[in-house]
Amino acid sequence: MTHPATEPLPSSVLQALTRYDTPTICNAMEVIAPERRLNGYTVKPLVCPFPDLPPIVGYARTVTIRATTPPSLSAAEQRAARIAYYEYIGTGSGPRITVIQDLDGANVGYGAFWGEVQSALHKALGCLGVVTDGSIRDIPQWAPGFQALAGSIGPSHAYVHADSFGGTVNVAGMTVRSGDLVHADRHGAVVIPFDLAAKLPEAAELCARREEVILEVARSPSFSLDKLKAALARAAEIH
Repeated sequence: MTHPATEPLPSSVLQALTRYDTPTICNAMEVIAPERRLNGYTVKPLVCPFPDLPPIVGYARTVTIRATTPPSLSAAEQRAARIAYYEYIGTGSGPRITVIQDLDGANVGYGAFWGEVQSALHKALGCLGVVTDGSIRDIPQWAPGFQALAGSIGPSHAYVHADSFGGTVNVAGMTVRSGDLVHADRHGAVVIPFDLAAKLPEAAELCARREEVILEVARSPSFSLDKLKAALARAAEIH
């Protein structure tokens, strides 16, 4: 995986990537980086309570959480840790996406780190959404426009607390490091290598042109296998 860049990508590149849904980005990635067919994206189902929100693209803020055991820190240490966490979330290249791995093993999702308060706070801190294998709650009170992909929806936060932040996490099979560029929508999420980001829109348009030839035939009332074979041949010639 490409290391995160020291400087953020041009905003025009990020804006261009938001024009495409995440499956299209994955398709385009296969064109320019076929070795990534089996890695770099979520491979397990995630719940998306806001499927109509547009795709989001941002730099990862990585966190691990636990909910089945209380934190071992004193009250003062917990307050200091909470402030340090929010400072991490609210600084660095933006926009940002919070990516959270739940470390509770068989009890993953036992307590929800995310709800009305955290979605509002993270939105105010410059985040566009969250991708987590943990649980979320307070769906009707959720910050408007703040995207969410989660392992489950649950009622309680139990003992949930941030265990660490800024390291490497794995959420639904997708490995993410702090600062990685992430694209997400209702389907899931994918990490975009910095050196490939600007090439993806052109590759996505190539995929669309190839698919359109086939879709035109598939949607035609005069569809036939012979026309499909001809369309597949034409699509293969599009470069």
